[in-house]
Amino acid sequence: MDRLRRHVPMLDWGRSYSRGALSNDLVAALIVTIMLIPQSLAYALLAGLPPEAGLYASIVPILLYAIFGTSRTLAVGPVAVVSLLTASAIGQVAEQGTAGYAVAALTLALLSGGILLLMGVLRLGFLANFLSHPVIAGFITASGILIAISQMKHIFGVSAGGQTLPEMVVSLVANLPQTNWITLALGVFATGFLFAARKYLKPGLRRIGAPPFLADILTKAGPVFAVVATTLAVWQFDLARLGVNIVGEVPQSLPPLTLPGFAPDLLAALLVPALLISIIGFVESMSIAQTLAAKKRQRIDPDQELIGLGTANIGAAFTGGFPVTGGFARSVVNYDAGAETPAAGAFTAIALAIAALTLTPLVHYLPNATLAATIIVAVLSLVDLSILQRTWAYSRADFAAVAVTILVTLGLGVELGVASGVILSVLLHLYKTSRPHVAEVGLVPGTEHFRNIHRHKVETDPTLVTLRVDESLYFVNARYLEDLIQRRVTEGCTIRNVVLQFSAVNAVDYSALESLEAINQRLKDMGVGLHLSEVKGPVMDRLERGHLLEVLNGRVFLSQFDAWQALTEQTAEK
Repeated sequence: MDRLRRHVPMLDWGRSYSRGALSNDLVAALIVTIMLIPQSLAYALLAGLPPEAGLYASIVPILLYAIFGTSRTLAVGPVAVVSLLTASAIGQVAEQGTAGYAVAALTLALLSGGILLLMGVLRLGFLANFLSHPVIAGFITASGILIAISQMKHIFGVSAGGQTLPEMVVSLVANLPQTNWITLALGVFATGFLFAARKYLKPGLRRIGAPPFLADILTKAGPVFAVVATTLAVWQFDLARLGVNIVGEVPQSLPPLTLPGFAPDLLAALLVPALLISIIGFVESMSIAQTLAAKKRQRIDPDQELIGLGTANIGAAFTGGFPVTGGFARSVVNYDAGAETPAAGAFTAIALAIAALTLTPLVHYLPNATLAATIIVAVLSLVDLSILQRTWAYSRADFAAVAVTILVTLGLGVELGVASGVILSVLLHLYKTSRPHVAEVGLVPGTEHFRNIHRHKVETDPTLVTLRVDESLYFVNARYLEDLIQRRVTEGCTIRNVVLQFSAVNAVDYSALESLEAINQRLKDMGVGLHLSEVKGPVMDRLERGHLLEVLNGRVFLSQFDAWQALTEQTAEK
């Protein structure tokens, strides 16, 4: 039963579900639903899909995540970055507006869900660690810029295309003479209103005495006000007749049962994009879930999160949706609104289903410019160019990772951008660990502590060299340690003993073991003893399986102070 509850978290939190939790979850669901309706329509537009696909992608996936996910407040559904990746991926295999385009979106969701589910079953959640935070920040910043620029065509009411920043800008500028000025007016109004509502509405309502709860709801409903105002304007003055692009007819229905494509060439074309979407979506979702969970001292299981997100995406594939993940803005709203359990997400899904059945005729005259404004305002909050300044001041390597990710994403496209970020993250890790920090240490007078001889006033012995290795040893850095010891020992002929302090070494792989054996043999030939100190239990267990301890030209000491006493006394006796 415990195992079943671990894989179906709903069985755990559902047992203690209370009336108070129900009340809080219902309120949170109401607020998130108000926010999610225009957002879902907008992200479907960003993905190049009909607006109803955004609603469909926000119903069944949320229900499935509520059953299998571990976060109490994460809100799953379409998000800006994943929608952009979706448009980029399926735009290469099908033409927008065709049946093949919609099938490709379903297939991409199925592949993404399958990859996530498989990673969860195999407990591969740790793979997300290969994407460093600077790389993720750089990718999201660049994606935010791309998304905002891509929506400008809807603000101006012109046709424009492109996958990269130069292509988008050139296409947009070339088509500016065809600007529909009524569309531009609606777009500018909606964008300005949304920015003003986000920054000034809540403080203004509080100043005139509105209760905090009401002020919060009205602020979150800002996009709804923009939708209502511009829709009424288009309907009242028949602006569609004057060239204003509108959403048009949206089916009144629950999510339909759909079937992804299984053609081998389609699966092969979408496999790599699905992998990138899975990794990006999982990293973004986990960062949000862990941040919110920490505030309530709750625990997030990365492997179970993979299963939850995987089932959500598979659900989207069979119900007319497209790839989904946890959204930052709606999750924060869900948390701030008082959501206590994933049931809030389930209630949100029910409310969205009711909206899909009853409210879709009301968005017939909704201008695309308003949806574009909603996207622009949402994604610009993700753009953080200050990350360049912060990483430059802290680490040139991290700055290079951020800068390259941003430039490649903007100049060559989102898929190459995230791929370059992953590769660069791995290469930087290998580079950093290939040159491990190794400090020569001495005894702090009057203590049993040892510190770096170049940073502290310590006691040393000319016949004894103690090197504290501050990294685990593996194939990438083993040769570096060999060369360092070789240089240090040949600097003078008085050295009789070398001690490797392993207090910071958590692992030694076979390549490093062979290097240690080579070091031992060379020192032995030179008449110099090799000793180890403060070796951790798991590392010692591993060393005992090899040949090193049998041929070691010295001893293994429990502590560095024991080694100091024994070897300096040995020198004194001689």
